[in-house]
Amino acid sequence: MSAAGPPELPITRRDDVVDDWHGEKVPDPYRWLEDTYATDTAEWVAAQNAVTSEFLAPLASRAEISDQLARVWEHTHYTAPYHHARRWFFTRHDAGTDQPVLRVADDPTGEGTVLIDPNPLSADGTVAISVWNVSLDGGRVVYCLSSAGSDWQTWRVRDVATATDLDDVVEWSKFCGACWLPDASGFFYTSLDAPVEGQEFLATNQGRRLMLHRVGTAQSTDELIFVNDDPHWEPDPWVTADGRWLLIVITRGTDREAIIRVLDLTDPDARIRDLLPEPDNDARVVGSDGAIFYVLTDADAPTKRLVAIDLDDPDPARWREVIPEGPDVIVDVVRAGGRFVAHVLRDASSRLQVWSAGGQHERDVDLPPFVTVTELAADNDLDQLHIGVSSFTDPGSVLACDVTTGGVRVIRNGSIDKDGAQVVVERASARSTDGTEVPMFLVRRAGLEPSGDVPAMLYGYGGFDIPLTPTFNAGWFVWVERGGLLAVANLRGGGEFGKDWYDAGRLAHKQNVFDDFAGCARWLASSGWSRPGRIVINGGSNGGLLVGAVLTQHPELVGAAVPEVGVLDMLRFAKFTIGWAWIGDFGDPDDPEQYRWVRAYSPLHAIRAGAGYPPTLVMTADHDDRVVPGHSFKFAAALQDAQGGPAPVLIRVETAGGHGHGLPVHKQIAARADMLAFCEAVLG
Repeated sequence: MSAAGPPELPITRRDDVVDDWHGEKVPDPYRWLEDTYATDTAEWVAAQNAVTSEFLAPLASRAEISDQLARVWEHTHYTAPYHHARRWFFTRHDAGTDQPVLRVADDPTGEGTVLIDPNPLSADGTVAISVWNVSLDGGRVVYCLSSAGSDWQTWRVRDVATATDLDDVVEWSKFCGACWLPDASGFFYTSLDAPVEGQEFLATNQGRRLMLHRVGTAQSTDELIFVNDDPHWEPDPWVTADGRWLLIVITRGTDREAIIRVLDLTDPDARIRDLLPEPDNDARVVGSDGAIFYVLTDADAPTKRLVAIDLDDPDPARWREVIPEGPDVIVDVVRAGGRFVAHVLRDASSRLQVWSAGGQHERDVDLPPFVTVTELAADNDLDQLHIGVSSFTDPGSVLACDVTTGGVRVIRNGSIDKDGAQVVVERASARSTDGTEVPMFLVRRAGLEPSGDVPAMLYGYGGFDIPLTPTFNAGWFVWVERGGLLAVANLRGGGEFGKDWYDAGRLAHKQNVFDDFAGCARWLASSGWSRPGRIVINGGSNGGLLVGAVLTQHPELVGAAVPEVGVLDMLRFAKFTIGWAWIGDFGDPDDPEQYRWVRAYSPLHAIRAGAGYPPTLVMTADHDDRVVPGHSFKFAAALQDAQGGPAPVLIRVETAGGHGHGLPVHKQIAARADMLAFCEAVLG
């Protein structure tokens, strides 16, 4: 089969399903594909995967790309070491293995010993460590494993001295961490009702309860600590570094608003008290001194500030400002060596600032340009801070910083482009429909010049206050290595430039995100770099929605589209798993006014019969229980049926894979090789 023409696709059954949405009759002929594990759905997936494989298998570039991707993974990757009672905990991902391994060492630069290795736990490498937390005494780790990429969490407890598990097994958690009692006798976590058997990946996840599990006891005896009357408002636990306070952070889905309550763990008669009783602003506690809590918030500060709040007098009028709002967005604050270290974004790249305990700016930490700080591993009793960094050419290096001097040294070098001469990173900006300037990173091989015909990959996200910053992606690196231009867009709706930038790309303003992305595509075509037929648009999850929306609104702007694990049916997204939590970004289809917002851009419903769409590869996974694969199934089926042009419309469904986290290396290589080979083939 040639990549020049469309493959022969299986016929997809259309059912006579019509919904009444506020008086509008909306057909949904592929509703049956929402049932991921039904026999007819499985048969459809198998038939579609066979066609996609038949299309991709003959492509000569696929094997080359796979080899290049494998070489990228021929490096050992480390995370920053975290200090707990004279021990240091970190993960190491060795070349040739599918999953990183949790290790413990007596020195932050030592290799230490294996504590938890998930690699032997599955034949296909699909079991991964997803969350872990060490007790204050460094003697126990509570952790959970993810299987086949699912978000479901099962908690276990490992003894550090013996590297063996205790008998505890705590099931049916999602989207939460765990934190220890000060004496390591138990841990806090959140729990959901067990789903109906066979519906584990479809059940709506609401009503998390905050529980306390005592080590050595059955889960059935766990103590209920807190549950909210409204199941949309859900708690998350965090214990302060001194072990005194349990923080209960209550949020509603992905809304950037929080209620914070605290419980004194040193007082058996203590009651839960309010620190922030009203959910008006984003807020996160970063530390405490006695009853004084340091809170990072966007209250009266769109780029955030750090304030000190007295639990005995928490009135906002009496907050003390420690780190004021500035032009840079404050992403995070940690305490190290009696100081505050702020991670800020300046033009979508990371910077670090050191502030005194009293709120005096002492120094900036010297970081390379165009990097992202991925971790800050800090201890308030130690002057040494460990920093995880990534960039477009660095999968992950670890730096050690002395916060008293600002001196930095590399303790783990993960850079692939070691001399910095092979890859060039620049900033550019496009103009959106309303005139807004939209910045983006341009990444290219040194010596690549604008020719008007360079293949360009335009990547975006634009949602949930999440910033796109310089980070490593093996597929991006190989695309650039093979002569392509990479453009990573900082769209409205993201977290690059503060709350106002975020608000300008959500709810009634969501169309701004798609206009921004279209503006970036137009810039690439008019800048001398590329042309529409040589531009591929790509994004995952909310970015998959972005690609689907721009593909259906502006098919003439691009030469190919690859939406991955996308939210593509905007009328029914809230009906599955955690989809209800995204209403704060998208809007509520059950509300007549907000229905009009989402109906206007819903990619599934914007497909026009007979239109000529560019080559499209829809990518999803059968165990995705965050954005259920039915979104992608229905979109692919509808686009195939509507396609009026000659370009192929294919879908690739990963088996034993989820929303992206925990995917073993060999599956990552196969997926990126398929995606890049498809793009090269259809772009010519």
